[in-house]
Amino acid sequence: MRLLFIRFSSIGDIVFTTPAIRAAKQQLPGAEIHFLTKASMKAVTEANPHIDHFHYFDKDLSATINGLKALNFDYVIDLHKNLRTFKIKRALGVSALTYKKLSWQKLLLTKLHFNFMPNRHISDRCVDALAPLGVVNDGKGLDYFIPSAIQLSENALPASYRDGYIALVIGASFASKKLPIPQLQDLCKQLKFPVVLIGGKEDALEGEQVASINPANIFNACGKFNLHESALLVQQSKTVISHDTGFLYIACAFHKKTIAIWGATSPALNVEPYYPTMELNANKVGVFSNEGAEMYYNAIVPNLPCQPCSNYGTKQCPQGHFACMRQQNITTIAAKANGYYEEA
Repeated sequence: MRLLFIRFSSIGDIVFTTPAIRAAKQQLPGAEIHFLTKASMKAVTEANPHIDHFHYFDKDLSATINGLKALNFDYVIDLHKNLRTFKIKRALGVSALTYKKLSWQKLLLTKLHFNFMPNRHISDRCVDALAPLGVVNDGKGLDYFIPSAIQLSENALPASYRDGYIALVIGASFASKKLPIPQLQDLCKQLKFPVVLIGGKEDALEGEQVASINPANIFNACGKFNLHESALLVQQSKTVISHDTGFLYIACAFHKKTIAIWGATSPALNVEPYYPTMELNANKVGVFSNEGAEMYYNAIVPNLPCQPCSNYGTKQCPQGHFACMRQQNITTIAAKANGYYEEA
């Protein structure tokens, strides 16, 4: 059976598809797994051993479709569900299985704050799409694979960080998903252990501003490492603090204890941290159901009527007050991170 999985972007959303890909590969004897994504997202899945063949879209959809037609797929597994995937499914003319995107439920939640979301994580819904093939969720959580050739040099971090550090992901796709710099600085002041700031080149300047309050204890890694190298920094950390962005879910794939900081988006969108066979304890904190070990904490300002205001984030707060980030309890976030570090 030859299956074409489609998810064009982004980093976190692609990581969310990995339980479905793994389950299909392991539960369908002889399945040949193909994966189509944007060329710019190549690194996210390039080392995934559950994928047999990779296909990349880069501007020319017609050329992509023509290349796929010759492969005679048995099924298209649409885990993106947009106009491009509709065109691909129509052009290939084979059976298609599509995940529930819940577009109108998300619209009602973010614009009118009527919550009709089914409380089913996006990763579960990706696996649900495969139900007609008899595939079920194996409960093993998310995957992220780093190519074996990728290594961090011995001097990648200062010597004082070799005994452990907290990874603080300061980047995010939109400003409304990010703590302002004063809050980030306050957070770093309250962390008792070395801190490595994670982000892209676009976050480097903000990283310098944050690190400037204590350069000996805060290392700005933003823009200095590629995606896989930054993932290694996350993997080697004691615990992770992150906005709603790709590295939060990469941390989950490595089973790191995480503090997820929510601004414009919210766990109500069914995108909170995702671990193997999880349940919520009495405090609505994620724990391993078979061990009772707390694995993540959602840092969210309670009782904000305007949250979530967006599926993906916005350039600025629509209301102007940015209460979802400016009113975050930084002391609680720091205490959680310090505690997770000590437990690691």
